Amino acid sequence: MSKEGKIWTEEDIQIIKDRIMQALEQVIDPELGIDIVNLGLVYEVNVFNGGYCEVKITLTTMGCPLADVITEDILNAVKTVPEITETDVKLVWYPAWDTSRMSRYARIALGIR
Repeated sequence: MSKEGKIWTEEDIQIIKDRIMQALEQVIDPELGIDIVNLGLVYEVNVFNGGYCEVKITLTTMGCPLADVITEDILNAVKTVPEITETDVKLVWYPAWDTSRMSRYARIALGIR
């Protein structure tokens, strides 16, 4: 059950996911200076009744020294969505990230064709 005591509909969940994605656009990759959504690092966002959220992300490189910083920024960003009470960030490596996952905005900003 949600915080309001009702079960969320699929539409409710989609609205909350959209808010989470907007919040994640504020999480900037410190090395590249572009948000993780436009970089294509967010693979999946799952929201469950009761306010639990799972964010599946990847990083541009496996040994990224800033993984903890990005994870903490994600947790702080998702806290701004009032329906969410708990968040887990799961780091995944498949499918492997490549520049094709980037938005047009990110490609232009980084000079990638």
